[in-house]
Amino acid sequence: MSAADPSIAPHPDAGWGEEPVKLETRERVAIAWLDHPPANALSPTTVDALRRAWEAVERAGVRALVIASANPRLFCAGADIKAFTAMDDASGRAYVAATHDLLRAFERSSVVTVAAVNGLALGGGCELAMACDLRVAAASARFGQPEIKLGIIPGFGGTQRLARLIGSAKALELNLVGDPIRAEEAQALGLVNRVVPDEQLLDAALELAQSLAAQAPLAVAAIKQVSAHTDLDAGIAAEQAAFADVFASEDAREGLAAFLEKRPPDFQGR
Repeated sequence: MSAADPSIAPHPDAGWGEEPVKLETRERVAIAWLDHPPANALSPTTVDALRRAWEAVERAGVRALVIASANPRLFCAGADIKAFTAMDDASGRAYVAATHDLLRAFERSSVVTVAAVNGLALGGGCELAMACDLRVAAASARFGQPEIKLGIIPGFGGTQRLARLIGSAKALELNLVGDPIRAEEAQALGLVNRVVPDEQLLDAALELAQSLAAQAPLAVAAIKQVSAHTDLDAGIAAEQAAFADVFASEDAREGLAAFLEKRPPDFQGR
């Protein structure tokens, strides 16, 4: 990503120009730009702005959200360490809980989330990317959970989502060693879905988001929900129930009719 390329600069919606997260809506797809210099740290203020952007996306009926960085050198360097030092036990717990609530909302929604990761995605930045449904990485991207080097542990899901994505043994190694890995290794492990040249990152993420935004929202939500099961029998039971619910929807009738009539479907989320 190049700072000289205006196509990767935020063009925020009205009222979002001064926010640490800038929301940019493009019809059924939106971009939440992390813009909190110098490191896009996930401070309480940034998390609150991301939550408000998420709520605006859901109100507007947006179907896919790309989370990108306005900083051409990094995605997100992690939680705000300075903010940590100013917190007491109660405020620290509240901050962590609020962040978890937001990331779980991503996973439970019919809105598909795509992380467009450039440069460093460390600690909370890596955890934010992992909470998204899909991850597109620039070749420059680096992923890691370095909390162990500070004498702490991942606090935004790094001990849980990483193992689910790449397996428990490798996740344990990365969390215990704390060193970052390159985008190519992240893709080989299953942490990243696609790796593209730096200058193609935003276009690739938007192209993926636009294709996902065209899918039936009820089916998207059901697939996301039932895919989260770790027990096979419970997952199959959940899939059967979700299939019956989605099959009875107007979107299912529209999708089947469109297929037979050889036309694009027009899904309405009903």
